[in-house]
Amino acid sequence: MNILVCDDDIEIVEAIEVYLKNEGYNILKCYSGLEAIDTVEKNDVHLVIMDIMMPGMDGIKATTKIREIKNIPVIMVTAKSEESDIVLGLNMGADDYITKPFNPLELTARVKSQLRRYTTLGGATEKDKKDYYKTGNLLIDDERKEVTVDGEQVKLTPVEYKILLFLTKNKGRVFSIDDIYESVWNEPSFNPENTVAVHIRRIREKVEIDPKNPRYLKVVWGVGYKVEDI
Repeated sequence: MNILVCDDDIEIVEAIEVYLKNEGYNILKCYSGLEAIDTVEKNDVHLVIMDIMMPGMDGIKATTKIREIKNIPVIMVTAKSEESDIVLGLNMGADDYITKPFNPLELTARVKSQLRRYTTLGGATEKDKKDYYKTGNLLIDDERKEVTVDGEQVKLTPVEYKILLFLTKNKGRVFSIDDIYESVWNEPSFNPENTVAVHIRRIREKVEIDPKNPRYLKVVWGVGYKVEDI
């Protein structure tokens, strides 16, 4: 992934580059707000680390402009710890902030957190999401056969995955137990109630915060099950 680092202090830019390259990220460097805007327009940038205090166009104005171009996460960097700078940056579109001098481990953790939210909670392009199925903070990446809830990966068995994928692809629709069985097992149903119910219970235990009061996978009494369209 490409990360744009913008700071008028060349040493800080180079230090951040070293930290993040060690994590496998590709770094794009610039040293002014105007240069940052131009870089975002011309490159596939996934996250911006933006200094607030820069001559000419400062980081807050640059962030406002970047928000008009792309919906990518922005982490503000400031030499001050004053609450007014932090609040202003967040109000103008920043997703997170870090103050100088910063701990490399903290910076890396914040970058990973923002990129995880960006890629799993809807920041990717429509092309990127062609095999993604999402409701609320539950996301299925069918290309990778991965399920995440609130950015955390959930381990499902193959049958559990197929059931959740089928219902999530058709979120909001209620399916009978027979419908679910025939669609997932690809064979005629014969007394499938216990089989489907056990799998539904196990899925809930893995994707729901409170399985007894599910947010995603719900029963419609007397009819069947559905994944809620959130």
